[in-house]
Amino acid sequence: MLAARAFHRMGGVDMASTDFILEEELKKLPDAPGVYIMHDATDQIIYVGKAVSLTKRVHQYFQASHDEGVKKRQMVERISWFEYIVTDSELEALVLENNLIKEHRPKYNTLLRDDKTYPYIKVTLQEAYPRILFVRRVKKDGAKYYGPFSSAEATHQTIELVQKLYRIRTCNRRLPENIGKDRPCLNYHMKQCDAPCDGKISQEDYMEHVHDALRFLDGDTGTVSRELTARMNDAAAAMDFERAAEYRDLLKAIEHTAQRQKITRYDEEDLDVIAAAVEGEDAVVSVFYIRAGKMIGRDHFAVNVRADEGEKEVLGAFVHQFYAGTPFIPREICLPIEIDDSRLTQDWLSDKQGQRVYLRYPRRGKNARLMDLAAKNAQMIMNRDQEKIKRQEGRTIGAMRQIAQLLGLERVERMEAYDISHIMGFATVGSMVVFERGRAKRSDYRKFRLKTIEGPDDYASMREVLTRRFRHGMEEKEKLREKQMDEKLGAFTKFPDILMMDGGKGQVHIAEEVLRELKLDIPVAGMVKDDHHNTRGIYFHDRELPIDKSSEGFQLISRLQDEAHRFAISYHKSLRSAAQVHSFLDDIPGIGPARRKALMRRFDDAQAMAAESVEDLAASDGMNRTSAQAVWDFLHRH
Repeated sequence: MLAARAFHRMGGVDMASTDFILEEELKKLPDAPGVYIMHDATDQIIYVGKAVSLTKRVHQYFQASHDEGVKKRQMVERISWFEYIVTDSELEALVLENNLIKEHRPKYNTLLRDDKTYPYIKVTLQEAYPRILFVRRVKKDGAKYYGPFSSAEATHQTIELVQKLYRIRTCNRRLPENIGKDRPCLNYHMKQCDAPCDGKISQEDYMEHVHDALRFLDGDTGTVSRELTARMNDAAAAMDFERAAEYRDLLKAIEHTAQRQKITRYDEEDLDVIAAAVEGEDAVVSVFYIRAGKMIGRDHFAVNVRADEGEKEVLGAFVHQFYAGTPFIPREICLPIEIDDSRLTQDWLSDKQGQRVYLRYPRRGKNARLMDLAAKNAQMIMNRDQEKIKRQEGRTIGAMRQIAQLLGLERVERMEAYDISHIMGFATVGSMVVFERGRAKRSDYRKFRLKTIEGPDDYASMREVLTRRFRHGMEEKEKLREKQMDEKLGAFTKFPDILMMDGGKGQVHIAEEVLRELKLDIPVAGMVKDDHHNTRGIYFHDRELPIDKSSEGFQLISRLQDEAHRFAISYHKSLRSAAQVHSFLDDIPGIGPARRKALMRRFDDAQAMAAESVEDLAASDGMNRTSAQAVWDFLHRH
């Protein structure tokens, strides 16, 4: 692919040298498919689009006669420069556009707000003694997957039922390597597992249970119900009422599971039914999941919408972003109206799934009735949850916007906060917490155990923490560039839009010094506390800014500061706990955990050990003359 960039000077802002003039750069645009990327004056990506012809599409933005709505006009006014990437085909442009939107989340693109992962049932057929597991990722590992399911609770209940029905093991022991090395667990004694771990069932018989479980998960609940009914009757006839009651309870559980699948199609196809409700700048998209002819669940998604967009644009953006990230694509996707680039989208989905995928627009029959139901569901969710969605966005994305506006920044999506914890300089630790789009991103939290600082010096400690954090990130970025790897940015590799320091002027200046030394341009603010250790305000550019304490932005800053403090304290407590269980015996060569326990059981304290001879110490369990001499020498070295 070929990449180039052009610059547009507006309002006296010159992002590049005078070598770049809008009119000249527009002339250079090729008549070829590709992706164009619009930047504002701060170099932020504000819009990503695809085009069959880059020259025709990008020219349209700067033609006074071309009107694409209020939002697009506002976006064009903010464009400072643009770049483009030429692709070999429309399909390649579509894939690239999806990836860029997902990575950069531009302000003026239609964005899927939810970022959910769906539960699956995994049967580990690659193992000699397979298990049935709850997972949220599909891998090419030889296992069989069922799903995705919309309800995690229902998925857990189904797994528990199948494990009980077919006595499938729940342990993670390596079999057959470790057969007989441990006693059977409680499930064996409760008659919920046949203990393959102890060799109480052959592999052939166990695999029969697994195949029965697969048949059940494939939807054959009728056969299982008939078999259980026969067993229940036989147990009752034999006066084994306890066993008969167990079969009765299992039958009720199966009936409850089967009743969840109210909508059944008879062609047993896999398909998704998608509909949307759009009101102004809010939209809700509902998805019904049909697997093997049965509706296994439904879900809904909140979507950001531009004022000039309608149902067609919302559905098109949703299909592209949703299926770019989901591991399973059904054979059919039903939509109420035809979306733009439907043929191209269909080819992309087929290529991604490895088999033909069809976009359908049903007008009559079962699928049309399902479509109507999905549309009613979307409208119901819109009416019920619109205010809730807005409140949640206000606490997260809205709060981030308030903070950006207060600090005079163009955009704030990722914030990092740091804190130091110690007791009189003992076991000093640092914490790094991350909030993205107003939510805690705990997977990116990091802990630091100070290596160079002795004693209670918070400023020096913070300097070490920040230096290690950003040097690590810079080194990882360089490695990725050298290897030309396209990997997802990690906690250290991805830099924040702003650093939020737990403190005022001193901590802020330390952070600014570290960033200057590393030649990084990242804004730094301080979260100032009052005499009662409550968040008071924010320190930025050498002054404390007034902030409304009832605002969502202030509440978010308080949550961020409290979280940084909590995370540092919890790490420090864990280190103190580990230090408290340390024994002087651990410092003696030749004394491991077993000998340490034996000595501690026999002697009350070190004084009692010191009173014994080498021969008496050697008489302890597991001890020998050499280890006893090492203990005696250690206790009598002073």
